Amino acid sequence: MERPLHTLPKAHLHLHFTGSMRHSTLIELAREQGIHLPDALEEDWPPKLRATDERGWFRFQRLYDIARSVLRRPEDVYRLLREAAEDEAAEGSRWLEIQVDPSGYAQRFGGLTATLELVLDATEQAARAAGIGMGVIVAANRTRHPLDARTLARLATQYVDKGVVGFGLSNDERRAQARDFEAAFRIARRGGLLAVPHGGELLGPRSVEQCVDDLRADRVGHGVRAAESARLMERLADRQICCEVCPTSNIGLGVVEQAADVPVRRLFDAGVPLALGADDPLLFGARLLPQYELARHVYGFRDAELAELARQSIRSSAAPESMRKHVLKEIDDWLVSPQ
Repeated sequence: MERPLHTLPKAHLHLHFTGSMRHSTLIELAREQGIHLPDALEEDWPPKLRATDERGWFRFQRLYDIARSVLRRPEDVYRLLREAAEDEAAEGSRWLEIQVDPSGYAQRFGGLTATLELVLDATEQAARAAGIGMGVIVAANRTRHPLDARTLARLATQYVDKGVVGFGLSNDERRAQARDFEAAFRIARRGGLLAVPHGGELLGPRSVEQCVDDLRADRVGHGVRAAESARLMERLADRQICCEVCPTSNIGLGVVEQAADVPVRRLFDAGVPLALGADDPLLFGARLLPQYELARHVYGFRDAELAELARQSIRSSAAPESMRKHVLKEIDDWLVSPQ
């Protein structure tokens, strides 16, 4: 008999703010506000996506923007984060890092600073209510000017001791080189933040290398294409740079054809630290627990290996040291518990 995965303590390190919304909440808020949702976000949800070409990525972003538009009031932000924290706790997460670009909401909530402070207060309340730890990653957008990223990095460093734990870089990696954002990441690192850019999803190993070499990444969002280079996997393993692998997202965006094609096993066996993530459950239809179920049933991970995946997620997180020690002990206890 298999040990239940929802009781395996773990950290979730790759979850986007808007994409963490419950589908039922999207529907409810849209109806309250008279917002028409396309079929892909209602009757035909989760949407059929394929973002490996420009047209597909544009459709993905359009659906994302529509979803973002239902979050209009501060109480919507509090609700989203409260529900996200509740969902994480139910799936065994002890620590959650949620990624947000304040620019996407600045006009609605009084500017960049006011938006970030709203998110941080909502995060603190959600974490306390759900009984988990939470941190916020401020993410710049690759499709915007690097100067905007510097502004966000400076803002993020002002809240290092108030809930911000990392600085990221999201959106279509084909649109800009990692090196263009080096100055922003230098600001973030000097301010004490983890460097957690996206890379190696829609582009190959070179994209991951640029995150490591140009941005000095502590973790790489996605990073699955690193499996195409034995040399790169060796570098990541030697330096213990974690890849935040999101299998359901990879399938949904057409990075791979099926779950078995995501190189989770190859990366793990090469010694690359991994943290399974859900990316955007609102668009891909699955939260964190199904990623662990894929690890068990598709990638062939035994309980000891699943426990190691959970440990790697904790070790790669920004969780306080006291919490890390406690959760690592909980993982050990899970592994020796009766099946």
